[in-house]
Formats: sequence, C-alpha cells, structure tokens
Amino acid sequence: NRRKKKDDNILEIPSIPNPFPELCCSPFASVLSASLLPKATSRKKQVIKVYSEDDSSRTLEVPSDITARDVCQLLILKNRYIDDHSWTLFEQLTHTGLGRAIEDHELVMEVQSNWVMEEENKLYFRKNYAKYEFFKNPLSFFPDHMISFPSETNAAVSHSGILQMFLSSSTYPEIHGYLHAKEQGKKSWKKLYFILRRSGLYFSTKGTSKEPRHLQFFCEFSNSDMYMSLTGKKISGAPTNYGFSFKPNKSGGTRDLKQLCADDEQSRTCWMTAIRLLKYGMQLYQNYMQPYQGRSGCSPLNITPMRSISENSLVAMDFSGHRSRIIENPTEVLSVAVEEGLAWRRRGCLRLNSHGSPIAISNMGMSIHRSQSWFHHKISREEAQRLILQHGLVDGVFLVRDSQSNPKTFVLSLSHGLKIKHFQIVPLEDDGKLFYTLDDGHTRFTDLIQLVEFYQLNKGVLPCKLKHYCARIAL
Repeated sequence: NRRKKKDDNILEIPSIPNPFPELCCSPFASVLSASLLPKATSRKKQVIKVYSEDDSSRTLEVPSDITARDVCQLLILKNRYIDDHSWTLFEQLTHTGLGRAIEDHELVMEVQSNWVMEEENKLYFRKNYAKYEFFKNPLSFFPDHMISFPSETNAAVSHSGILQMFLSSSTYPEIHGYLHAKEQGKKSWKKLYFILRRSGLYFSTKGTSKEPRHLQFFCEFSNSDMYMSLTGKKISGAPTNYGFSFKPNKSGGTRDLKQLCADDEQSRTCWMTAIRLLKYGMQLYQNYMQPYQGRSGCSPLNITPMRSISENSLVAMDFSGHRSRIIENPTEVLSVAVEEGLAWRRRGCLRLNSHGSPIAISNMGMSIHRSQSWFHHKISREEAQRLILQHGLVDGVFLVRDSQSNPKTFVLSLSHGLKIKHFQIVPLEDDGKLFYTLDDGHTRFTDLIQLVEFYQLNKGVLPCKLKHYCARIAL
C-alpha cells in the first residue's frame, strides 16, 4: 500500500514542458540525428595509385564507394588545377593494349575489382575534351550514312532530336555500317555488316540484309565494358588503326574479348558514342549537366563550358586617343594590329635575363618556347597523334614539337574534323633576324609563343583556331 501510494504521488506531479519540442516531433529529427551523430560503422578506406602523362604518380586513400568524378575533383584540389570539366580518369590495360575513359559515375573500386593480379593495369589522370562533345556538336558524331530512324518517324529529324531519341526509352536510332571483326579463336579478321539496336549489336550473315533470319547476335553491353585499341595493329594484327573491343567484366584474358575495327576515325567515333548512349543513357546526360546546374537561362543541349575569355566578346579597341573606341573596320583592325606588333618589338628589343643583363629577343626566341606546356621536345609523329587522341579529337586540340625530318624546323599538330593534321613551322631569316612562319613568310613571328598566341585568336591558314593544348601534367 505504501508503494502504491508512492506511485500515485509520482503520477500526480505535473510534467515539465519540453522547451525544444521541434527536436522530438519534427519529421527531420531522424535526418538531424543521422547527420550529426557519428556513424557506428564507417566506410572502408582503400588505396589507389593514379598516374599522369609524365609517369609521375600519386597514391590516395579513398572511400570504397568513391566515383571517378570524385577522384578527379580530389586530384584537382590537391594539385591546384583549373577545373574546366574535362578532367577524366582513364583505365589502361597494359597487357591487351586497351584503354577507356571511366565514366564519371562509375565506382573506381568496381573497376579495379575486374583487374587480374598479374597484369600491370593503371589509372591515368588526364584531360579528355571529347568526353561530352556529342551533346554540343552531334553533327560530327552521327553521319547521315550511318544512322537510320524508326519507320514511325516521318519528318526529318534534327541532330538535337537525334540525342533526344538516344536518351528516350521507347525509340532508338539504328546505327549500321561495315566493321572488321576478329574471328573467335583465330588470328584472321572478317569484314561484316553490323547493326546496332537497343537489344544489342548484330551482324548480317547475308550482305547488308536486315531481315531477322539473317541477323546474328554479336554482344550486349550490360555486363561488359568498351575499350579503345591503343596499340593499333601491333598486338591484335587489325587491318586498320581504328580498333575497339568489348571485354566482359569478370574476364581476365584476351580469349573472351570481342574485337572490332573500323575503316576510319569517324566511323569508330560514331559506333563508340552510340554504344555509350545505349548503355548509360540519361546517366551520361546527368553527368554532363551536373557542372552546369544552377545556371539560369541555359538551353540543355546548347550549354558550353564557362571560360575565362569568351570568343564572342573579343573586340578590337583603340586606346591611342583620349578616349578608347571599338574598331569596327576589319582593314583598320589589321593595320592597327601590325603597328602594335612593331611597336611591341621596338619596346622589347632588349629584355633582362635572371641576372639583370640585357639579352636580345632574337637569341631568347630560340629557346623560350621550351618552357611552355604546349611544347613537346623531340617526340615522334606517332607519339604526337597518340597524345592528341588521348585528349580527345575535338577541333582545336594541339601541340608543338620538334620536327624529326628537319632538325631546324618545328611542327604544329592539330585536331580538326576528327583527323589529326600536321603543319610545318619554318624558321625564316631576314636582315639578320630570325622569324617563324606557317604560311611561307606572309605572317612572321619572333618566337613560337607569339605564333601560338596569334593562332589562338585568329584561324589564319589553319582549319580552326588553337583552343586546347596537350600537356604532360605532373602529380
């Protein structure tokens, strides 16, 4: 009875009101507790090693669920690089001579889990300007003779409409054309007519027939990754240098590779781009749009990366008078530019070296370019093409190198129209002074830095302006 009376007294005591009721009854209480309280089990940490073009490397301890984009962001911050949304993590399979750009959303640990212990596969950190270029310029990626549309599509489809069809789950354009396929278990290659559909990749057993009874299944892409051939004809003996392969995720050897080869770079680019869109679809579009989210007034399929200088805002100005003015006459612009160039040369005819002694520009121009990121000393034509290909065949990707055929000249290697072109830079001596020219002396420059800066702003005799240079970064 005494205990019961004591319990009754306790129940009669008025309850103290909670001064912070929102912490108990708020629907966000679980979110707050989950974010503020330490987790019982933390994510596992793993170590990865990433290489750069100059073979320097960096070891990182990262969470097991880190994505390729997060690794790139981490390296950008650690090395204080400028993030122009073109940095990519690249997977290279050394034994098979294959490589691919890892998609931004892919988990790095899952990629490494498919590696074989005996093979010295590597992860590279480099720029790839063509990663999402097909969203900006689909015309270069899907030529008319390789693409056809469903029969219900009556009107002509615009190239922006092509991308909408690729991203749609109901319709899908058909890619078709000839490819060289390596026969399974043999060294020989056979040229066949291939058709890419949503259900997979097929080849015709009878010419170019698309009838179901003549189509044979080649492969599907959900459990395999697509790689580009980095060695051309050397390892696989392919008939051309435009090879690509499909490797099952859990496969270790070359016996399970499905190897194909196109006749030209445009065909290979079309096939590989269409397969990427088929496999990842809207995920690629989300990866592309993520850096630009939050900007207002941007059209989804016409967004271009932000740059420090916009080509559309460059105007010629005259500051010779009391007030500056915009020069609208092209002839006057050219004459003013020439006059400014001559004045710059007269003012800078003597410069000071590191010890304070004057040196002539003509002597300094012989070696001043060697410190520039776009200059590659004594690399071969094949090595230059490989570097540009790795950075993406976007119009304006370039580098300058020494000429191997003529030691006194230089070569400008430039990407344009999915092709790599080479232009010889010839030294020209006039009145005891040394100049450099690309157009037989019509336009002359005192050093290679002036030449590159000029063609970054003016197309001149080149097919396009110089936009992105290939550089060997150091980690």
